[in-house]
Amino acid sequence: MDYYGPMLRFNRFSLLFLFVCALTANAQTLNRKPTEPISSAMDSELFYQLLLGELNAREGEPGAGYSLILDAARKTNDTKLYQRAVDIALQARSGESALLAARAWKQALPKSREANRYVLQILIGLNRIGEALEPLKREIATTDPKDRVAAIMTIPRYFSRASDKKLAATTVEQALAGYLAAPGVGVSAWTVIGRMRFDAGDINGAVEAARKAQAIDAQSDLPALLALSMMSTKAPQAEVIVKKYLDGQPQPEVRMEYIRALLDAQRYAEAVAQLQILTTEKPDYADAWLIRGVLELQDGKASVAERSLKRYVDLAQAKRTETPRPEMGRGLVQAYLSLAQIAEQKKDFKQADAWLKRIDSADDLLNAQLRRAAILARQGKLEEALKLIRSQPEKSAADARLKIAAEVQLLRDSKQYKGAYDLLADVTSRSPTDFDFVYDMAMVAEKLGNLEEMERLLRRVIENKPDYQHAYNALGYSLAERNTRLPEAKQLILKALEYAPGDPFITDSLGWVEFRSGNLAEAVRILQEAFKAKPDADIAAHLGEVLWSMGQRDQAVSTWKEGLQLNAENETLLETLKRLRVKL
Repeated sequence: MDYYGPMLRFNRFSLLFLFVCALTANAQTLNRKPTEPISSAMDSELFYQLLLGELNAREGEPGAGYSLILDAARKTNDTKLYQRAVDIALQARSGESALLAARAWKQALPKSREANRYVLQILIGLNRIGEALEPLKREIATTDPKDRVAAIMTIPRYFSRASDKKLAATTVEQALAGYLAAPGVGVSAWTVIGRMRFDAGDINGAVEAARKAQAIDAQSDLPALLALSMMSTKAPQAEVIVKKYLDGQPQPEVRMEYIRALLDAQRYAEAVAQLQILTTEKPDYADAWLIRGVLELQDGKASVAERSLKRYVDLAQAKRTETPRPEMGRGLVQAYLSLAQIAEQKKDFKQADAWLKRIDSADDLLNAQLRRAAILARQGKLEEALKLIRSQPEKSAADARLKIAAEVQLLRDSKQYKGAYDLLADVTSRSPTDFDFVYDMAMVAEKLGNLEEMERLLRRVIENKPDYQHAYNALGYSLAERNTRLPEAKQLILKALEYAPGDPFITDSLGWVEFRSGNLAEAVRILQEAFKAKPDADIAAHLGEVLWSMGQRDQAVSTWKEGLQLNAENETLLETLKRLRVKL
C-alpha cells in the first residue's frame, strides 16, 4: 500500500503537529507522562499509517481512515486503536463497519469488557436483537458481583430504542435466567424482566414479574416502583403490589410517587389519606405538607389547609436558609399564593396582601401582582385592579396572555360581562387560533344571554380542536340546563368524557342531563360518584336538587350544607336554594 503519496497535500507544520499528537497519545497508552523520555515500539511505517488514518478520517474520507486504523489495531492488538476504529465507523454512521471492528477487538482481546460492551450496544443499535444475547450474558457475568445489581438495572436503557420490543424482552429474560433466584440480584432481575415486558406491551407478564420480585424481598422498592409505573394502564393488580409494599416500611419517596399517581387518576380523597400517613410517618417531608395543604384547600377545608401550608413554609424556609444564595422555589410560591387565597376567603385582605408580598421570585412576580389585583377587585376597587394589571411589564407573549386572562376573569367576577366580551372579541380577532380565549368568549356570551353566539363559538372550537373536552361539556351542559335537545346534550357530554375519563365536572354534567331526561336514580348515582371524587359546591347544588325532587329532603339539605361549607358564595348553589325556596 502506498502510504506516502497523499502526504503531499499537507504542509510541514501539520505533519509536525500530528507527529507530536501521536507521540503524546503513545505516551499516555504506556501510562507515562508525555514529557518523559520514551522508547516507542512504533516504527516509521506504523506511524505514517496511523497518521494517514487520522488525516483521512478528519478530511472527509472516513472509509480509508477506518481501514488504516483497524489494520493498525490488528497489527498491535492495541485497545485504543480498536476503539478509535469503532468510533470512526460510528461517526460515519456505518454500523456494520463498527460491528466488524468491535468483533475484531473482542476476538483479539476476549477478556475485554469494553470490547464486549461495544459489540452489545452496536448489535442493539442495528436492531439485531437476537445476536445480542451472548454479549449481554457476558456483560452481566463479567461484572463485579458488588456492581451486578446496578449493571442489571441499566439493561432496559440498552434496549430503549429497539424496534422489536417483544424480542428484546425475550432476549433479556434469557440472559437473566440464571440470576432469578440468586441472592441479592433476584429482585433486580425480575424487576428488569417486568420492565422489558411492560415496554413490549405485556402488562400481565410485567405484573407477574413484579409480583415474583416482591415475593423475594417484600421490603425492596424496585417491584413497587415498577408497579407504580403501570398504574396509568388498566392494571389494577399492579396497585396491589404497591399497597403491599406501603404496608411495610416504605421509603417516603415511594409513597409520594403513589400519591402523585392517585392525583393523576383524580383519586383525591385517597391521595389526601396517603398524605396524612406520610406527614405522620415523616413530619419533616416538606413536599407532602404542600400537596396536602393544596388539596385540603380545594376540598374547602381552609383552616386545616392553612396549618398544612404554614408547616410547609416553615420547613422550606429552614432549608432555604441553609443555601448560600437562596432562591425562592416553586413550592414556596404555591404556598404563599394558597395562603393568600385562604386569607382572601376570610376577607382578611391585608393578610392576603402580606402573603403575596413575600413572593420575591422574578418568574412569579406577575402572578403575585395579578392576585393582588383580584383582591382589590373583591374590595370593590375594580378600576384600581384593572390599572394594576395593565401596568405590569411583559417579558414574553405568555405574560401578555396571562394579563388578558386575568383582566377577563376580574370583569367576569364583577359581572362586567359586556366588557369581558369586548376584550375577548378584540383578542380573538387578532389571534383567531387561540381557542382557549374563543372558549372563554363563548362562556361570556352565555352570561350575556346570547346563546346562539355561545353555540357558534363552541362549535368553532370543536371543529378546530376536536379533543377540546371543555367545549363538548359546556355545550352539552348548556343544552341540559335549558332542558332542550337532551339526546344531543348527552352525546356531547359522553364525547367529553372520552377525552377526560372520570373528570368529576364532566360527570356532573352527565348526571344533570340524566336528571333533565327523567332518569332520577341514574342521575343520583352519577352525581354521587362525581361529588365523592371532587367535593364541589356546583356538584352539591345539582345532587341536592335531584335528591330534593325524589323526596329525600334531609339528604338534599345535608348535601347543600356541605356545598355551602365548600363555597358559601357559589352562584349555582345560591340560585338553586332561592328557586326551590329553601332556607338553610
